[in-house]
Amino acid sequence: MAENLMGLKRTHMCGEVSDQDVGHEVVVMGWVQRRRELGKLIFVDLRDRTGLLQVVFKSELDSELHNKALQLRNEYVIAVRGILQVREDINPNLKTGKWEVIAEELRILSKADTPPIHIEDVVDTSEAIRLKYRFLDLRRPVMQKNLMLRHKVAKIARDYFDEKGFIEIETPVLIKSTPEGARDYLVPSRVFPGKFFALPQSPQLFKQILMVSGFDRYFQIAKCFRDEDLRADRQPEFTQIDLEMSFVDIPDILDVCEGFLKRVFREALGIEVKTPFPRMTYAEAMERFGSDKPDTRFGFELVNVSEIVKNSEFKVFSGAIEAGGSVRAINAKGCGARFSRKEIDALTEVVKTYGAKGMAWIAVEEGNIRSSFAKFLTEEELQGILDKVQAEPGDLICFVADANNSVVFDALGHLRLEIARKLDLLDDDKTNFLWVTEFPLLEYDDEEKRWVAKHHPFTAPMDEDIPLLDTEPGKVRAKAYDIVLNGVELGGGSIRIHDQELQKKMFGIIGISEEEAQKRFGFLLEAFRYGTPPHGGLAFGLDRMVMLMAKCDSLRDVIAFPKVQNSSCLMTGAPDFVDQKQLDELHIKTVDAENEK
Repeated sequence: MAENLMGLKRTHMCGEVSDQDVGHEVVVMGWVQRRRELGKLIFVDLRDRTGLLQVVFKSELDSELHNKALQLRNEYVIAVRGILQVREDINPNLKTGKWEVIAEELRILSKADTPPIHIEDVVDTSEAIRLKYRFLDLRRPVMQKNLMLRHKVAKIARDYFDEKGFIEIETPVLIKSTPEGARDYLVPSRVFPGKFFALPQSPQLFKQILMVSGFDRYFQIAKCFRDEDLRADRQPEFTQIDLEMSFVDIPDILDVCEGFLKRVFREALGIEVKTPFPRMTYAEAMERFGSDKPDTRFGFELVNVSEIVKNSEFKVFSGAIEAGGSVRAINAKGCGARFSRKEIDALTEVVKTYGAKGMAWIAVEEGNIRSSFAKFLTEEELQGILDKVQAEPGDLICFVADANNSVVFDALGHLRLEIARKLDLLDDDKTNFLWVTEFPLLEYDDEEKRWVAKHHPFTAPMDEDIPLLDTEPGKVRAKAYDIVLNGVELGGGSIRIHDQELQKKMFGIIGISEEEAQKRFGFLLEAFRYGTPPHGGLAFGLDRMVMLMAKCDSLRDVIAFPKVQNSSCLMTGAPDFVDQKQLDELHIKTVDAENEK
């Protein structure tokens, strides 16, 4: 039967003893990492969230206590009272490797079965098993370190924004469904049969109303929900560091956000980040990197060679240009000599993944070239390309051509990342921050045959582009901005529309009638009638920020209880069936999906 504490109080965490405690009695508690027997000595590595501490049981001091320690197995929960002393064999690789506890009392608080997961930083267990036994996975030091970093980031955020005059205000979790983007998670109402709440995709509308309410500066660490297909960097429920400000323009918001990032990296990681961050327009980012979240840790920038090959006999190139597209290339410096033909063919498969029909290439050698298509080029065209991309012996020039420029950008943008991965150029120790600004306000949805908001319908257009709303809406730039770190979007925001007439015009352009606007957003539009200050804001992805700071590959490594790709929880078995009584109370009738097929 398990013992209890019975007045025994922990005096120290395992990882927090020091020279000042040597010779004094300490009480430590935690989990048995491992037990080793050496003659009349038993050594136990005791673990809590602060680290490991060696405990020694000596039979010559207390044979009964020594025998009791023989019962200990991995993951037993114990309390130990004893004297801290300096070890004879100091372990320099352990934070507490200088000290050990000579045990005088042992209480076995809880026994444990053999765990299916090794409680160590490096494990060869599948992620599915780790998530099923998440309560064990979270005991691993690396996971505890990640979650403690997350806590620290959240605390720094609260302290920083408080100092900057922001008020932390909680917005509702049960809200009105206003679908415009990802699918909502819906919650049925028992009191109003047939009606539903939605879980918020963001606090967007409420934080704008708070600006109307005169709070000037709002902040919240907000839980958000989106019912969308998942990837490694997406979860159905996620957390934002959300903020909104009144009487500001873009530079004011960017300055506040840069200050926060500078502070959080310094205090949480000891890294000094240089401000102000570089700024790049969306158009420039696409032209140079083929991505609206460019990774600037390496080169391989896109080069437009359309003008050189527009009249080429190589119809893959000239045909794409004639159809309104382009031909662009990246110069993978030194890869012509390093990549085999098989590896080059593998790169072709990469661009096909992103919609390209194929990839043309030139490998530059000393006094010669190898190419998949050069025979179709004139000497003038070939030399023009080599000059434009600044080719040198050993380089590999990769080309994508398509009638749709977005395919060209997407394919080459991902290709440069793939080559960088192969060459090990993605240095996680770098902190290349970048603002991407002036996003398109609108994009055309070919399926719905209408313009849709690229960000959301409350994003303000650039002042000088407002006249284009009536004539060329596709050319209108938004007062929108994303913060990017090493090719990953950390957050995004915009200046909002605060003028009622401009908001009506925006709704009209994206096909939302006045009646529909009232139905979806009437409470916001009503608020706007009573004096709305210019305002804007941004939301950081807390999960994603911590993932990058912890140098993890997946959000699941920085979230205590994450979902898997199909939005289920392997540990709890959610989602699951509920009692018929609950369904009846909610006026819900379920349909057998199998019988419907």
